[in-house]
Amino acid sequence: MQRRKLLITHDIDQRHQERVKELVPDWDVIIGKNREIWSHHVKEAEIIVGWKKEMNEIVVQPDAKLRWLQTWSAGINGLPLKCLENKEIQLTSANGVHAYPISETIFGLMLALTRKIHTYVRNQQSKTWHHSGIGMEIHNKTVGIIGVGAIGKETAKLAKAFGMTVLGIRHSGAEEDDVDDMFTPDKLNHILPRCDYVVVTLPLTEETHQLFGAEQFHLMKETAFFINIGRGHLVKEAELIEALKNGQIAGAGLDVFEHEPLDETSPFWEMENVIVTPHTSGSTEHYNKRVMENIFIPNLEDYVKGKIPSVNLADYKKGY
Repeated sequence: MQRRKLLITHDIDQRHQERVKELVPDWDVIIGKNREIWSHHVKEAEIIVGWKKEMNEIVVQPDAKLRWLQTWSAGINGLPLKCLENKEIQLTSANGVHAYPISETIFGLMLALTRKIHTYVRNQQSKTWHHSGIGMEIHNKTVGIIGVGAIGKETAKLAKAFGMTVLGIRHSGAEEDDVDDMFTPDKLNHILPRCDYVVVTLPLTEETHQLFGAEQFHLMKETAFFINIGRGHLVKEAELIEALKNGQIAGAGLDVFEHEPLDETSPFWEMENVIVTPHTSGSTEHYNKRVMENIFIPNLEDYVKGKIPSVNLADYKKGY
């Protein structure tokens, strides 16, 4: 009888390897980031941890054995979702792993823009001693968090340390600790004029695609900052550029873009009121540990008992 296979396409430490093998002692467990290690096992793998684009053509085959896919990222918009749904493959994401590092990046961007740290870094490079018109504070301002999931909740908690008023948007509209007022997505335009900071943490779905454009930037305060760490396609980029050039908003901190890597010709690179980071807001020294200990291993414990993995189980209808 052929042994069942579990495939992990990342390098994980010995302790996590041993725990996985304890849970599936009669399985073949293939572990390693190098493509040569796992590429020949994709079709036979019942469980895959860490999706790679080159798997697309393999797992769609009728005789492919995949039953559960655990992604290494929070976003699932790049996966062949329709195919996975049709084959009734259970899909779990790494949502929640990023709450600490991304919320730190969000506040790093907010503070840098408010206190002109990015301007002073440029001045330092040219040995320019200049006040640069600094004067704004972050304390007691209002932040709108568009997408109150794990990242949004941690961002709200940090905002309260600065005495901020927190407005939130989530699909359910359910109340949340550290969020003063929660709204459903249809109220987005209603809250934008109230915000000194607009922080976008949404996943990319059909509903959220190009959610932010000229209309939304026109509704924001001229002194407001726009922070996007969700996905680049949440924003009509050309219209954001115009809003920044025309002073409709004060500035932006951007970690994600419509096309990545960001093209060298993009105006964002040279704009003095923009901070660009290269889709790194979720990077952390604890990434692998959190994926394994908080998500995959608990899910594997369920799976071997015949249960559906319960941590971060994706809803194909919602797209996240």
